[in-house]
Amino acid sequence: MIFSESLKKTKDFSIVYQRGRSWANRTLVLYVLRRKGSERNRVGISVSKKVGNSVVRHHLTRLVRESYRLHETEFVKGLDLIVLVRPGAKESDFFTVERALLSLARRAEITEYNAEKGGGHEEIHDVVHP
Repeated sequence: MIFSESLKKTKDFSIVYQRGRSWANRTLVLYVLRRKGSERNRVGISVSKKVGNSVVRHHLTRLVRESYRLHETEFVKGLDLIVLVRPGAKESDFFTVERALLSLARRAEITEYNAEKGGGHEEIHDVVHP
């Protein structure tokens, strides 16, 4: 990850849980806390033992990390993000996890598109063919 680092300390997780806002869908829960004066994001991923054994948990962690890495440039800078994987994600594939993460990011308005447009929906442009 070019613009991000890992969120590792329990104290940092606690601060994000207490002060941050959350958004959820069937697959993931996203906690977001904006940090002033930082140009890097910190990302933490949490997968409970309720989700499955260590192999399943690690697989889901890798899916979330890769989904974030591929779309890292679309996220606003200066955020602490925690992604919780829900038990319903146990059978999810990469594309389901990716869609879930991007959907939550749009709802939280932490993508560059939302920052530039001030939130809202995508504009539809007519394509003119010569």
